[in-house]
Amino acid sequence: MKVAIKEDILKEEDRIGGLNRELLRRNGVTAFNLIGSPGAGKTSLIEAAYHQLSGKASIGVIEGDLASDKDTVRLRQLGLEALQINTGRGCHLSPVMIEEALSGMPLDSIEILIIENVGNLVCPVSFDLGEVAKIGLASVAEGDDKPTKYPLLFREASVVILNKIDLIPHTDFNLENFYQGLRAINPTIPVIEVSCRTGEGVEEWGEWLMNQNRTI
Repeated sequence: MKVAIKEDILKEEDRIGGLNRELLRRNGVTAFNLIGSPGAGKTSLIEAAYHQLSGKASIGVIEGDLASDKDTVRLRQLGLEALQINTGRGCHLSPVMIEEALSGMPLDSIEILIIENVGNLVCPVSFDLGEVAKIGLASVAEGDDKPTKYPLLFREASVVILNKIDLIPHTDFNLENFYQGLRAINPTIPVIEVSCRTGEGVEEWGEWLMNQNRTI
């Protein structure tokens, strides 16, 4: 019986995720689910997208954290439309949380919505929030074994962002090992190597977002 109850809950979550997607589609908003570890640079990546797409596309953000609104305040100071969700003990955002958050977002003035999920490479992957694509974020500082250890994210993501590549000379990160592990799981997934600190790869990151926005 517990299995049946769990299946019913997941079906309901998927249903709400679908409703979120339809609401976003009707408003002309392309949503992305950004998934990465704490400290991988999720908020910095959003800031980079904002600067890169300034004058090209309007970006809104839903921020997921267990507690605090530090990242939301940081993004609002740039002028971004950002809304905070605190999950308490929850390890991921849910479709219901996003449904409620969307009611407080000015969807008519947003073209791209980036949902920064709670820092976690496991739990967020299994939930459809209404996004058109999951973005898998890894950073050099975490090590080169993340695709091997957390295969579901790298299997489900539409793109992988490898952040903090400026740190490679200062770590034992092996780029070849990273790609070997990733390609064993998802042979064709595109990878964008980025340094939010130096700006390397940021243009390509912005172009990827714009291309997805044009094709939806």
